Amino acid sequence: MSARLAVVSTVAAALALAGCDASASRAPIEDAPFYNSALTGEYELINSDGEPVRNTDFAGRYQLIYFGYAYCPNVCPFDMQRMMRGYDQFVEANPDLADAVQPIFITVDPERDTPERVGQFAAAFSEDVIGLTGTPEQIETAAANFFFSYQRIEALNEGGEYDINHPSIGYLVDREGEPMAPIPVEQSAEAVAAELEKWVR
Repeated sequence: MSARLAVVSTVAAALALAGCDASASRAPIEDAPFYNSALTGEYELINSDGEPVRNTDFAGRYQLIYFGYAYCPNVCPFDMQRMMRGYDQFVEANPDLADAVQPIFITVDPERDTPERVGQFAAAFSEDVIGLTGTPEQIETAAANFFFSYQRIEALNEGGEYDINHPSIGYLVDREGEPMAPIPVEQSAEAVAAELEKWVR
């Protein structure tokens, strides 16, 4: 089995476990599913103001990351909504950790998702979310470092808009910048909050 397939299998297994135990309490940090995997969590992108942003800029804080795109018709908006509602639930229950987690949206559609556009999309869900974009090469590198796969699907009709096929998954990165666990954004806000409760401290 290739390293990439091994990580994909780990993601699927971890998400399945999360779905079976949405009320799980805190777990030993060393048991985080992504530890000792090939995920590096590295990226170098730009924010809605056109300023460079690197994963190392968030040292000392957890990163709650979602890859998607602003023109996504019926997946990304709901995933982001569940992610941020779960984040809000976690913060409400753990006010002392309110500043410990930084939610981040990373586009996989740099052709259409300009800095301004990702900023608008992120702000539609919460003022706490940072929207990031970059060159196609920067996006490809960032996605590869999370073993996140996406594919452009061309429009069937001439002049139509293309879509991008991608999985629904969130990532939690620890205070040292190491990916630690998948976040079940496709399930519910409660499932998201439960996973944050399990790992963030």
